[in-house]
Amino acid sequence: MSRALKSLAFVVILAAFCSAQDLASFEKQVTVKTLPNGLTVIICRRPDTAPVFSFFTNVDTGSVQDPMGKTGLAHMFEHMAFKGTDTIGTKNYAAEKVALKKVEDAYAAYLHQRDKQVGRDEQKLKQLEKAWQDAIKDAQQYVIPNEFSEIVERNGGEDVNASTADDATEYHYSFPVNRLELWAYLESERFIHPVFREFYKERNVVIEERRMRTDSSPIGRLVEQFLFEAFAAHPYHRPTIGYISDLNTFSATDAQHFFDMYYIPSNMVVAVVGDVDPAQAMPVIEKYFSRVPSHQKPDERETTEPPQNSERRVILFEHSQPVYLEGYHRPDYRDKDDAVYDTLADLLSEGRTSRLYRTLVRDKQIASVAEGGTGFPGVKYPHLFYFFAAPMPGHKPQEIGDAIHAEIDRLKTEDISDEELKMVKTRAKANLIRSLDSNEGLANNLAVFQTFYGDWRELFRSVDRINAVTKADIRRVANQVFVPTNRTVGVIESAPASGGTQ
Repeated sequence: MSRALKSLAFVVILAAFCSAQDLASFEKQVTVKTLPNGLTVIICRRPDTAPVFSFFTNVDTGSVQDPMGKTGLAHMFEHMAFKGTDTIGTKNYAAEKVALKKVEDAYAAYLHQRDKQVGRDEQKLKQLEKAWQDAIKDAQQYVIPNEFSEIVERNGGEDVNASTADDATEYHYSFPVNRLELWAYLESERFIHPVFREFYKERNVVIEERRMRTDSSPIGRLVEQFLFEAFAAHPYHRPTIGYISDLNTFSATDAQHFFDMYYIPSNMVVAVVGDVDPAQAMPVIEKYFSRVPSHQKPDERETTEPPQNSERRVILFEHSQPVYLEGYHRPDYRDKDDAVYDTLADLLSEGRTSRLYRTLVRDKQIASVAEGGTGFPGVKYPHLFYFFAAPMPGHKPQEIGDAIHAEIDRLKTEDISDEELKMVKTRAKANLIRSLDSNEGLANNLAVFQTFYGDWRELFRSVDRINAVTKADIRRVANQVFVPTNRTVGVIESAPASGGTQ
């Protein structure tokens, strides 16, 4: 009875979606405007909600844009965006500006001596390092720590956060509607007058983050080496967190140059969702965000990854849980078969009815987790369709790989059932409904789809594309992509108990 009631509730929700939450209905609530400087603003009015709004600023710049030798800069600026401006986070900016310039000059001198290949003077190096650290201490006296975030929180802001990925960097939080102008000021100011205060202190935080998530994590090390093997040419092989040598080298001056090049209005979409009247909100947003200075977009062409013509393998021997990971190259999100890959990901991994869960976890009981998906490590450029599983005790990664390949062979040789295909398409609609449920989720989707397609409506059309996928499409793509010569395998094997890593 419980399952029947849940099914009935789902049908009712889906019917409501079809009649009241379709594209035509949303078009009446969404206002889009590109400002003269190139920044795109999306406002979605939801008058029947609480008097709050959420925003999502999507910057079309991620770790792919990190310069060689300075990986981690995109992520580093995400941290800097919370350090304040020339009026927020400082006791005396005129004096602080001079002090920060001395920090950069001292660091440049220290770096020049540190990186000498010949003739490095160790005594002088210690003196230069001390001078740099003394300059940092001098600049610190002008800092009001965390003032930016505290202003947001004092005025009712919640979920203040940001993240950096390979393809983009995003910023978001929620605010009461009566603080809209304060939000517009704060959010625009950190992209107009950012100040790179406490840069080296924050760089140390990032270094510790790398040590914890990558260097001290077997899975972190595996993923980093796996991507380096899978992408020989394209920047997807670079870690978003950055390489340790780069983290110990790049400067606040480098971060400023990165910001000046990529944080331009034409690279930014700001979505605002909630109890907001576009007629009143748009002039306020335009007033503040039109001040963000613009210049021509940089050349963002990246090296095209050459076709892979042989299987590649990475094996780590660790005193840890064994892991099996493999990936297959696929085109970017604009490919005509993108919806087919989404369908495959759902079929293989969505819930306890998915093929990998049923076979590897439930029936054979050889894995504690098993999944397959797309969009790894990003989607903007050609990327990977991946398979991941963790063997149960007594089972080896190779056994997991064999079981995954058997499931792949089924996709190549047998049509999926009508019921499976119907469930995938039903879930696509349900997932869209869920993504529209909260202001935060909707703002996220509107900004991301506007960035990728130049039209937020593609959020709704993505369901139509999945609905058009056929059994023949699934077999065709599986045979085309899931071939050994297009495969990269990453494995963690348990190291012998008596010895170290091999």
